[in-house]
Amino acid sequence: MNATKNDRDDLARQRAHDTRLYIVGFVLAVALTVPPFILAFTGILPRGASLVLVGIAALVQIVVHMRFFLHVDLSRQKREDLQLILFTVLLLALMGGGTIWILTDLAARMH
Repeated sequence: MNATKNDRDDLARQRAHDTRLYIVGFVLAVALTVPPFILAFTGILPRGASLVLVGIAALVQIVVHMRFFLHVDLSRQKREDLQLILFTVLLLALMGGGTIWILTDLAARMH
C-alpha cells in the first residue's frame, strides 16, 4: 500500500518536473523567436548584423529544443542519443553542402 502511494508521489513529482521543464523551454523558445522576427521585419540593424543575430538565436534555439523538449543532455544515459543526433546533423550537412557545391559548380560551368 505504501509502495503504491510512494509510486504515485514519485509519478506526480516527475510530472511536475516535466511540466516545469516544458514551460521553461516554451518561454525560452518564444524569447528566442520574437527578437529575430522583430529584427527581420523592422530592419533596425544592418542586414549583416541581423543575419548574425538571427543565426545565433537559431543555434541557441536548437540547444533549447534539444534540452527542454527532446530531453537530450550531457548525462551518461543521454550521451548516445546526442551522438546519434550530432552524427545525423553531420550527414545532413555533408549532403546539403555537397549538393550546394555541385549545383554552384554546374551553374558556373553553364555561364
